[in-house]
Amino acid sequence: MIMTDDTAGTHAHHAGARDEHSHGDHESASRFMDESFWDERYGSIDKLWSGNPNAQLVSEVSDLSPGTALDAGCGEGADAIWLAERGWRVTAVDFSRVALERGAARARQVGAEVAARITWIHADLTTWVPALKSFDLVSAHFIHFPREQREPLYRRLAASVAPNGTLLIVAHHPSDLETTMQRPRLTEMFFTGDDLAAELELDPNEWDIVTNAAPGREATDPDGRTVTIRDTVLRAHRRLL
Repeated sequence: MIMTDDTAGTHAHHAGARDEHSHGDHESASRFMDESFWDERYGSIDKLWSGNPNAQLVSEVSDLSPGTALDAGCGEGADAIWLAERGWRVTAVDFSRVALERGAARARQVGAEVAARITWIHADLTTWVPALKSFDLVSAHFIHFPREQREPLYRRLAASVAPNGTLLIVAHHPSDLETTMQRPRLTEMFFTGDDLAAELELDPNEWDIVTNAAPGREATDPDGRTVTIRDTVLRAHRRLL
C-alpha cells in the first residue's frame, strides 16, 4: 500500500542544490527538486539503483533486534526490503511515486510476508514530520541539502527515534569532491560525522554516539576508473531513560 502526503516534493537520494554564482548550474540543480524529473528518470529505465541494500546499513544494523524502522528517502526500496526480510516493520518514505511503486512491486516479488511489513509513503522529507519517538531505527542515506534545509530535516528524523532506538545517517564524505566521482561541486552539501553531530546537538545525557566514521569503498567514476570514495557514517543510540 502506498499512502500519500500531499506535500510531496523532494527526492532524498539526490537532493536539490543551490548555486548562487551560476545561473546555468542553478537551473540544472533545480531539476532535482522536481518530482516529475525523478518520476521520469525512474520511469526511463527498469532499475535506477543496484537493488542491493546500502553497505553501511548492513554493517551498522545487522546486530540490532528488529522493531519499527523509518527508511527516509527509500528510492526503489532495497533498504526497506532488506529490513523487512529481517523482521523489521518499515515505513518507507520517498517523493517519487514511480520509485515507490517499483519498491512495492519488488517487495511483493520477494514475498507476501515481506511486503506486508512495509508501508510506502509518498511525501517530501523537507516538510514531512514523522511522529515523535516512534521508530526503533531511523535510517537516512545520501540526503544532501544545503545546511539550512538539511539541519531541520535531520533534527526531525532524530526526534522520531524511540527510546533505546538507533539513528543512522550515511552520506557522501566531503573528500569525495577531491576524486573524479560525479558529485555536485557545492561544498555546503557535504559534511563529516563531526559536522552532523554538531548540527544535531544530540544531548549527551540522552544519546550515545556509536559510530562516527568515514569508511572507504571502491566505486567506478564516469570514465570507468576505480576510485576510493568515503561515506560519512553517524550512528547514535537513544538511551532508555
